[in-house]
Amino acid sequence: MSLSLISSKNNYDKSLKIVISVGDESGIGPEVILKAMASNKYPRDIQTEIIGSKDNLLLTYKLLKSNGISDIANPLNLNIKDIKIKNILSNDSKTNFGNKSFHYLKHAIKIVQTTPNTCLVTGPICKKSWALAGHNYSGQTELLAESCNSSHVGMLFTAKSPITGWRFNTLLATTHIPLMRISEELNHDLIFTKLNLLRDFAKKFNQNISLKVAGLNPHAGEEGMLGAEEINLVEKSLSTWKLNNPDTSIEGPISPDSCWLSSAKAWNQKDSIKHDGILAMYHDQGLIPMKIIAANYSVNTTLGLTFIRTSPDHGTGFDIAGKGIAQYQSMLEAIKTARELSLNSSLLNSH
Repeated sequence: MSLSLISSKNNYDKSLKIVISVGDESGIGPEVILKAMASNKYPRDIQTEIIGSKDNLLLTYKLLKSNGISDIANPLNLNIKDIKIKNILSNDSKTNFGNKSFHYLKHAIKIVQTTPNTCLVTGPICKKSWALAGHNYSGQTELLAESCNSSHVGMLFTAKSPITGWRFNTLLATTHIPLMRISEELNHDLIFTKLNLLRDFAKKFNQNISLKVAGLNPHAGEEGMLGAEEINLVEKSLSTWKLNNPDTSIEGPISPDSCWLSSAKAWNQKDSIKHDGILAMYHDQGLIPMKIIAANYSVNTTLGLTFIRTSPDHGTGFDIAGKGIAQYQSMLEAIKTARELSLNSSLLNSH
């Protein structure tokens, strides 16, 4: 199996630009960005532009330096698009930070959509803060899909093992919805769309791919004893999809409690059997094994947009913000993954 992007090019385009929206500035976004940019693993063959408040980044820098953090980038040496956004409520910082993070992302999207050879990395936001500010989206993915007029998008979590070099991919069939709504949201068209997105992403790295699909119910329904969705929906969808994709190996529905066991082996053992992606039926089903196995190396990327977008696989970390203890590995991986996916990508020339 090839472990790098399939390409005849040996070098990255030196003109590649990565735009980073800082996310919610009352969280750990500014900290992990500054830490990642100071890392000796940060790619130096790209341009970087940060979208946010320069004053806030300077404040974060000074606070962390006073706490004894030395490996951190100085905002004075960085390319920052300083965005000034007035508070909408003088005494409600949560709402104000939510509003600012929303507009930072909107500004970043506009830059990426109008600038060739550009991709987007987003810092974590607080969905509740967005709602308080009047921005009613269930997450950044939904705003991105709307901005690109994309009806078929996918929330994929990807991580490259530092042990084996294997790329671990999990795509979610459904995303930010309550558990009680999952069964009613699942349908044949949705499963086809998600499998097509996962197939196309996996083929960026390997032409001969194998995919897995998790069941929805315990033990994948136990032949209808624990739920009928596998028999009535998943199995029929996979049978039809296989006929249209004879060159792709696909297995499922697999009992969710064992579906990711091979992923743990592939992450840690070079001689283990590798697969190219798993389709999870819902958010936590896919995210729990992803975060346990890949830990801080996991990255969120949105498939189906008109540009490349990645994000660290963690939230705002309000409880540890400003303490200097936030792990920056996922932000660094998000930047590295955006760079890697940009190699020979048609998305870089689509706007």
